[in-house]
Amino acid sequence: MKKTPLYDEHVALGAKMLDFAGWQMPIRYKTGTNEEHNAVRTSSGLFDVSHMGEITISGPDAAKFLDYACLNTASKLKPGRAQYSMIANDSGGLIDDIFLYQNSENDYLMIANASNIDAVMKHLNELAKDYDVSLIDVSDSWALLALQGPGAAVLLARFVDHDLTKLRRNRKIVTRFNDKVIDLARTGYTGEDGFEILCRPDDVVEIWKTLLEAGAVAAGLAARDSLRLEAGFPLFGHEFNESTNPLCSDYSWVVKDKDFYGREAIWDKPCDKKLVGIVLNERGVCRQGYKIYADDTEIGEVSSGTVSPLTRKSLALAWIDSKYAEEGTEVFISIRDRKLSATITKPPFYG
Repeated sequence: MKKTPLYDEHVALGAKMLDFAGWQMPIRYKTGTNEEHNAVRTSSGLFDVSHMGEITISGPDAAKFLDYACLNTASKLKPGRAQYSMIANDSGGLIDDIFLYQNSENDYLMIANASNIDAVMKHLNELAKDYDVSLIDVSDSWALLALQGPGAAVLLARFVDHDLTKLRRNRKIVTRFNDKVIDLARTGYTGEDGFEILCRPDDVVEIWKTLLEAGAVAAGLAARDSLRLEAGFPLFGHEFNESTNPLCSDYSWVVKDKDFYGREAIWDKPCDKKLVGIVLNERGVCRQGYKIYADDTEIGEVSSGTVSPLTRKSLALAWIDSKYAEEGTEVFISIRDRKLSATITKPPFYG
């Protein structure tokens, strides 16, 4: 079982540690998931996401290679900019969804899900044989923090050598946190303003402690999950997997009309089911795998569900038969042998 450089800090804060993608990760702290979640919505929360994978892609063919390997158009990036993207397989599904940064001309950094880093590296190395490009798994060289929330910029500005008002969404810079050199990106996975801090593993404990002492609330993966779900963001292994077609979701915009690996399978695969948001109209909790019905006909199942700590409503993302996917449609979720009324609702589920 792997541990991030902050493992001892999490234990000292009383975190509940669980296995997540082969890592010992904090699920929640003594404050509890609801408090951590609402801190991100109202002020600032701090996450250890050092389990994520980092891959450098460099060389004369880097942009051309990434245009073929990924669904979004990497060649449209400029140095210091980022984009959400995906990597397709050859059967109309996905190997992973990723975030891609261009560091400089012919030099990119890819952030992959922790559980998929090996599969991503294997796939990219196979595709790279026809390109003048170098791929390196640099995950062990980085620690990664996410400072998220409406108060994140004001809090972080006290310590970085940069005017954060000039750092726009999906931008990345190299700067200093006190005397530590960091890569700082205005990105996140919560639906709030926020930043992700890439730093040396030897520096992350000091940065973590400094941000907590300044007022950030330590937040675990349970809050990260409820926040992303409340915002309507997909999670690989839940909303997306090796058989789900992104064209059948609100993230179809990622799939650009260009030549890419798996194109024919993606474009030819019918959207018999669509990814939708659902809000329960009755008391209950939606969970992954719960069946969804239209009258007595089973039409899909929940891919992720929770009770929103902010709105206290039970909400979910689900794959359902396309003809029932229109916003406002009433469906029924089977929970403990009862079929509870719910409504198809377009995320985000707050604000």
